[in-house]
Amino acid sequence: MALGKDIDGSISVPAFYGKELRWKREAAGLSLEAFLQGSFYGKSDIERGERRMPLDLARHADRVLGTDGFFERRCEDVRKARKSSHAEYFADVLELEKHALEFEEWDPMLIPGPLQLEPYIRAVVLSAYPAEPEERLAVKVADRRSRAWLYEDEDSPESWIILHEAVLLQPILPPNEMAEQLAHIAQVLRRRRAFAQLVPRKLGAHPFMMGMARFMTFADAPPVMYTEGMYSGQLIDDPVLVKQYSKAYGRLRAAALDPEASLNLIEQAAEDYRNGKQPHALE
Repeated sequence: MALGKDIDGSISVPAFYGKELRWKREAAGLSLEAFLQGSFYGKSDIERGERRMPLDLARHADRVLGTDGFFERRCEDVRKARKSSHAEYFADVLELEKHALEFEEWDPMLIPGPLQLEPYIRAVVLSAYPAEPEERLAVKVADRRSRAWLYEDEDSPESWIILHEAVLLQPILPPNEMAEQLAHIAQVLRRRRAFAQLVPRKLGAHPFMMGMARFMTFADAPPVMYTEGMYSGQLIDDPVLVKQYSKAYGRLRAAALDPEASLNLIEQAAEDYRNGKQPHALE
């Protein structure tokens, strides 16, 4: 994951400013630990250009290094450099997932974004932005669908996905489109790069009842966890918190159905929708 000591600043705007940050920090004779002291941040991938610099850390850098607002202005540059329609709070995830070795994901109500087909994406986007112009809606659909490689490429990272049974029982599409969507998930799972488990609705209280979670692990950097609401998201890299969330995810996996049984239920639900039936809930 590391770009090495001599960072190539031409890779991206974050890489350019990450290289500048390291150069100015070392020129000031500061270790990374000393530079971060008092910033409320731990070691991160910002100097390697793999994450954007948060505004408060940029202001800290300008203050400690005496750089006259250089890094605060950098934050605005990176914001302008974003070309996609993805939310600003999701930008760090887009950068990090290119380097991840493994994903673990949970969503209590929705199919994960990279597994969503176009009709499903449209329905999800319009539920949050009902007045979205058709042109912008089309861009959002295309941008989200472009992340399909995370689960669908032959050399994609290994992934573990936990879904709630409600994803099958509460369709957000007409039966024929819901059938196609679930059949697509099953097809991806049959390639055995991603594995899924279903949490039965009768399970009762369980971890992560309050929202989605996404874990990413890397070859040479600590794991991170991302969680999201309708209009906000948070990337968590504090090792203690990530470990706590990871242990909760492990308990959720232990309570869910096994992958083969889950895959069979997804395929059966797809068949039911294809035949105009409502899938049966697990007893």
